[in-house]
Amino acid sequence: MKQHLIILGILLPLIAGAPKPQEKASSVTTGSIVEKHGYPFEEHEVQTSDGYILGLHRIPYSSRVKSEGPRPAVFLMHGLLCSSSDWVLLGPDYALGYRLADAGYDVWMGNARGNTYSKNHATLHPLLPSFWKFDWHEIGLYDLPAMIDYVLYETGQDQVHYFGHSQGTTSFLVLNSLNKKFKNRIKSAHLLAPVAFMDNMKSPLVKLAAPFMGDPKSWLNIFGNTQFMPNTKIMELLGQSACNDEAKYQSLCANAIFLMAGYDDENMNATLLPEILATTPAGASTNQIFHYLQEYNSGKFREFDEGKLLKKPKNYPIEKIDVPIYLYYSENDYMSSEVDVEKLMRKLKPSTLRGAHKVPHPKWNHLDYLWGLNINELVHDYIMENLKEINGE
Repeated sequence: MKQHLIILGILLPLIAGAPKPQEKASSVTTGSIVEKHGYPFEEHEVQTSDGYILGLHRIPYSSRVKSEGPRPAVFLMHGLLCSSSDWVLLGPDYALGYRLADAGYDVWMGNARGNTYSKNHATLHPLLPSFWKFDWHEIGLYDLPAMIDYVLYETGQDQVHYFGHSQGTTSFLVLNSLNKKFKNRIKSAHLLAPVAFMDNMKSPLVKLAAPFMGDPKSWLNIFGNTQFMPNTKIMELLGQSACNDEAKYQSLCANAIFLMAGYDDENMNATLLPEILATTPAGASTNQIFHYLQEYNSGKFREFDEGKLLKKPKNYPIEKIDVPIYLYYSENDYMSSEVDVEKLMRKLKPSTLRGAHKVPHPKWNHLDYLWGLNINELVHDYIMENLKEINGE
């Protein structure tokens, strides 16, 4: 019972909602992480067509590798409640952001509206409910095009290689199923823990919440649009004190994460827990959560259901996607089940699906794609081979 209370104590600050005015964001940033490891770092701002101002981060080259001439651009998009820091937290030689830079790529890392680096708008303030009236549909329809077009303009290139994790895969599928013209800007897409269909997901938290929070006629009418799980200084301090290598209850910090992602003590980098909690969660809109819960309830990959009788949500026509796609999935992923990924495979055109890599480890979970031990041999080496294939090397 005591252990359950401690895990609850770790989870409660995560779901407490918007920070109070006196609360400060964590001092650990994507820029501080990258520069600590001696890599060059740039910050850019991009405004979407509906007014959101997004933080876009760049590792233009690797300080380890001399590269002449233009470097091919890659664009990395984080998952739900995450940020660009996910791609660099694991450090040089392991984090995908560094591995791609070391391989000679110009690395760009996006941040979705509402997260730590994208809380500005041309006319709306984050304290207004109207600022938070969006879900991952808008991230796919507005945020991704704005950021990718900016990358192409800045680099002078015609295409990027796209990498997405979790929600970063969902928003990619939204964009490319609804915008047929955008396919010409993507040379290849690498979807880690792809999330589209969700009716077979194993997460106990989702199963508990879906009957209530996934019902547009009840929960949405009560709570409306608001911020969910923002990044605060409290989480950084919690990670430093309760989740470091010397902490008595470090294993419980890991269990709180496993409860959401799937249990994998073999590949959990426990030493990284303070840094993870200093940067994650990075904030989102409640509607992003609600939309996923609706997907679980319906068993379909479709637009947000606002609960209006005369406006039924449309299915995303993913069978129309015409971009070279590589999928990376595992059997112990609580958020992206093997059955649901296989359903996605059947929906995609055979000519579109270039490869599907099932991680050869029975315990590999949803967050191991970002922070797991043995990530190179289990995931990243396959990514590098697929990049060589698509580049004709």
